[in-house]
Amino acid sequence: MNKQPKYRQVADALRREIANGTFPPGARLPSESDLQQRFDASRNTVRNGLSLLVSEGLVSSSQGLGYEVRSHEVFKLNASKFENLDFPQNGDAYSTDVTNAGRRPHQTFRVEMLPASEEIADRLRIVAGTKAVLRFCHRYVDDVPWSTQATYYPAWLVDQSPRLAEPGDIEEGTTRYLAERGIEQVGYFDEIAARMPTPEEARLLEIGAGVPVLLWTRTGFSADQPIRCTITTFRGDLNQMNYEIGDLSARSENEPQ
Repeated sequence: MNKQPKYRQVADALRREIANGTFPPGARLPSESDLQQRFDASRNTVRNGLSLLVSEGLVSSSQGLGYEVRSHEVFKLNASKFENLDFPQNGDAYSTDVTNAGRRPHQTFRVEMLPASEEIADRLRIVAGTKAVLRFCHRYVDDVPWSTQATYYPAWLVDQSPRLAEPGDIEEGTTRYLAERGIEQVGYFDEIAARMPTPEEARLLEIGAGVPVLLWTRTGFSADQPIRCTITTFRGDLNQMNYEIGDLSARSENEPQ
């Protein structure tokens, strides 16, 4: 006997049908009255089930148009190759990866000088409250919000690399730009975490209340000191990260990439 609340039974059944392609991206779900008859449920029960799917980001609702299955084409990011200058690039790493996947990149920028928080100062080995350069990107894939990226650089880098503090994009990517200025990133330390979004993150990434965000913090190092800290916030429902470590020559070319 199914002891789940009835609205969850409605949501579970529709979720399975979305996953198996019965209702593909862009398809409209049956009307509330049709779902009432199908599940022998009240209108409020059906609406609560549909609202759960909306909060999970699986469907969207429009006044007078019912419920539509949202497109969920997951973007796969190879974090090992990201910013690796040994691989051919067309612009920065983000533009290269998105373009190579046959999709369309778009991003907006904000650049400012601000006091470093204790968290950022600790990673950059500077005194909390001293100035750091923040380069903030709001990134899209095919016009769908994909991530926000906040990169902090210690202020001492600006003297050697003045473009860091200038507004707008550094087309070749900051990692390549710094390397050309003699400041080579020779390693990085990654931290991965997940949590629910803040209201501002939910607004920028256009995600429902039930969708988590993936946090990727990368601290980059030159031969003798940290040179930047990047915090990327991804939509948890549209992104997948992978790493390649060690000898993968035995990996079949037919395996999922």
